[in-house]
Amino acid sequence: MSAIDAEFETDIPTLRRVLGEAKTVAVVGLSAHWHRPSNFAAKYMQEHGYRVIPVNPAYTEVLGEVCYPSLLDIPEPIDIVDCFRASPEIPAIARDAIAIKARVLWMQLGVINMDAARTARDAGLEVVIDRCVKIEHARLFGGLNFVGVNTKVISSRRPRHVAN
Repeated sequence: MSAIDAEFETDIPTLRRVLGEAKTVAVVGLSAHWHRPSNFAAKYMQEHGYRVIPVNPAYTEVLGEVCYPSLLDIPEPIDIVDCFRASPEIPAIARDAIAIKARVLWMQLGVINMDAARTARDAGLEVVIDRCVKIEHARLFGGLNFVGVNTKVISSRRPRHVAN
């Protein structure tokens, strides 16, 4: 069995719904350096209509947005808390996501913490583990399949682009 418990495997319809309904993404650990994966993913999400809110105590601004030191400092509702932090740091982030009433705790590729996932799920948050928000968005809403990548999504419909 993989490091992710079967109860936390996320199917395509759920990913599509989560990304389709979300408007605001708080990116915890967002770097101001353009070559970092967090920056690349956040910029992609901005370009696809999402409001990206950086969370990193090292900066005051990233990608043209005010950067907050923690989730608890953000003055507006958050749909997805996207975690670009080490797995041992996720329980504290999950507690903060619960405190701000976020809808989804999303752990990026390589970020797996089952205790944090259970805590978030028990508090009513949806949980996505070990997936990239940028890759999943491109896979489900168009982009990847046009360049020959097998997205495992079969449909006769053209992808619907989300404009939040």
